[in-house]
Amino acid sequence: MVAKRRPRTLDIFARRKRRGEKLALLTAYDLTSARIAASAGVDAILVGDSLGMVVLGHENTLPVTVDDVLHHSAAVVRARPGVPVIADMPYGSFHLDPALTVESALRLVKEAGVQAVKLEGGRNRAEHIAALLDAEIPVMGHLGLTPQSIHRFGGYKVQGRGGEAARILADEAAFLADAGCFSLVLECIPAPLAQAVSEASPIPTIGIGAGQGCDGQVLVFHDLLGLFDGLAPRFVKRYAELGRDATAAVTNYVDEVRSGTFPGPEHVYDDDKDLGPGMAGYLGGGGKDEPAS
Repeated sequence: MVAKRRPRTLDIFARRKRRGEKLALLTAYDLTSARIAASAGVDAILVGDSLGMVVLGHENTLPVTVDDVLHHSAAVVRARPGVPVIADMPYGSFHLDPALTVESALRLVKEAGVQAVKLEGGRNRAEHIAALLDAEIPVMGHLGLTPQSIHRFGGYKVQGRGGEAARILADEAAFLADAGCFSLVLECIPAPLAQAVSEASPIPTIGIGAGQGCDGQVLVFHDLLGLFDGLAPRFVKRYAELGRDATAAVTNYVDEVRSGTFPGPEHVYDDDKDLGPGMAGYLGGGGKDEPAS
């Protein structure tokens, strides 16, 4: 059950930055993960294009479409998490005409109900960011390891190493703040660089593989809970091993079905009067005279 509290808005980012208080973000992709994140007290939810890997089974984030992000964002919003929901702009949705970028983002806001969008890049996305803000759509930036650029980077590699690379990244971060972004994700960059950028930035930085000097942190839901056995970046901390526990639970179920110990007497109905309100429909039945199957 989602904890009751006053709904938070995007203003929380600026307030936390002013007060020097850390922001805790988490990805979510459906009603259940959103409710868990909200109940745990996260400050905002990111519907990341990481869904392409941890939910849809792609090798990277590039195949994710606007329709994919919209579908999962809508499920997260329907959970009524009481915190801002930010949707990733997927690869190809902000690389051509800025008008098309706005069209895609408007769908995420109007049809899915998100409060903001996130896109990767700096000055090369200037026109797109300006167009989104002109359409009253808040924008979160993203620098460092931008997963949609893996072909250009030659894989998932730490960015911002070396004096010139660090200078460029810091300059891009300053540009995104000046452009009007409300926050900035820094992914897989050296911790001293992330701290320097965070201290200089007027907008909060959200780190993922960027050290403690950022104004907040974000992790992927499936990584944090040990539900995904794919990529295992160094920066991920697994707070649970739910994948292992879930496998054990399903194994027990399979064993009990095959041995005939499930269902037991306590799981059996004498007649459909024992069904709770709405349960017949949940199970596929149509009413009193139509037994659930």
